[in-house]
Amino acid sequence: MTMNAVNLTAEQLATIGELLRAQLGGAPAAIRATPASGGQSNPTFFLDWDGGTAVLRKQPDGELAPSAHAIDREFRLLEALAPSDVPVPRPILYHADREMLGTPFYLMERLEGRIFDQASLPGVAPRERGVMFEAMAGALAKLHKFDWRAAGLDDFGRAGDYYARQFRRWKRFWAEQREAENPDLDYILNWIEERPFPAEDSGIAHGDFRLANVMFAKDAPEVVGILDWELATLGPPAADLGFSATCYYTRPDENGGLLGLDLPTLGIPAPDAYTAAYFKAVGQHRTLTLFEQVFALFRASAGSESIAARGRAGQGTGSDSALFGQRMARAYARGARMLIDRDG
Repeated sequence: MTMNAVNLTAEQLATIGELLRAQLGGAPAAIRATPASGGQSNPTFFLDWDGGTAVLRKQPDGELAPSAHAIDREFRLLEALAPSDVPVPRPILYHADREMLGTPFYLMERLEGRIFDQASLPGVAPRERGVMFEAMAGALAKLHKFDWRAAGLDDFGRAGDYYARQFRRWKRFWAEQREAENPDLDYILNWIEERPFPAEDSGIAHGDFRLANVMFAKDAPEVVGILDWELATLGPPAADLGFSATCYYTRPDENGGLLGLDLPTLGIPAPDAYTAAYFKAVGQHRTLTLFEQVFALFRASAGSESIAARGRAGQGTGSDSALFGQRMARAYARGARMLIDRDG
């Protein structure tokens, strides 16, 4: 979710109440808003009133790049996924007019459950941790089995050449925006450039599928919602799977990773077992390749460098954005280099 510097004003909340009355019926007399915390992107607020709750997501204030923070795409995808077996919050309404909050916004159902920012799942019994990782793999498989063509999402992204396009984008970014050295990222760039891009299947790719964007039921090891769809597009399912496994290659103090922990004692499956659970759920007889996992770590490293760049430019969501982004960029790149040295 998202860190917000300010809350919604009383006047804005009153206007949202009028919108809800006009479009949904009912009459929330007084709406309260609480900024959600965590993440680096679209401002998100928990709304509640006597008898009801919702979540509001909006664009950040200020000038934005043309394709950035396209919350209309988020809402469109949630509408398409809502009737399926993919666990997502139910979309309520989208409001394109900027007058009300200064940017477009949408409302969706507020799910109740557990979100973990540590992949070690603190406070969970070891016998349940493995079940939860399997449930996460199963939820991702449901997304990738979703018939996006039948849902009218042919134009939701560009099918094919995902790896090549992502590589060009992040290579250009690193060449133009680098400020501090990241020798492991340089090494990975060269390693990828020397190899052919794999053949791709296309599906709905979440783009940021990881444990912190998955909500589990309050009292069961089941996924009740996949959250934060800002980066969703058409892409190879393996890109999502590899990204969700990046936690295995960073330490607990590096965005809640698992590197260095005793996974059998914790009850957490090894990387190969986790990805095998996904391929079993999706009905494929294959494994995640070294290229696919390295590429996911490369994208995570370059994306973290972009967080650092925004922080240095004063556009971060927190005072430590620059340091956080730089630290995570090095951690993900180090993880990829470790894999290459071990298996490549």
